[in-house]
Amino acid sequence: MRFHTRKWVKPEDLNPNGTLFGGQLLAWMDEELALYSIVQLENSRVVTKHMSEINFRSSAKQGDIIEIGIAVVKFGKTSLTLKCEVRNMMTRETIVTIDNTTMVNLGADGKPKAHGKTQIEFVKDRI
Repeated sequence: MRFHTRKWVKPEDLNPNGTLFGGQLLAWMDEELALYSIVQLENSRVVTKHMSEINFRSSAKQGDIIEIGIAVVKFGKTSLTLKCEVRNMMTRETIVTIDNTTMVNLGADGKPKAHGKTQIEFVKDRI
């Protein structure tokens, strides 16, 4: 798994227990999954279709730094399925995993469109 993004847990990210609010973490994850898919599929029209079970294992507190990692599970005709893991860099514990998130490539009409991709591509290899 490649870890792409780090976030610093700030006071506005906390729940009433003083730990990272799960909804904030899921928003960060969804955004990172979308950005990763947009770059891979070379299309800014990508939406989240499905997320499998979300398994919270630990948490983070104010001041902690978390890392969001993404790995490709499979390429579909119009979709990309990804795995996502978030870990706390301070405690080295996994905070949450989502084994399968399906991102769908859309055409200008807003309907699923074949993307023609079959493997991970790195931007440096496209130039």
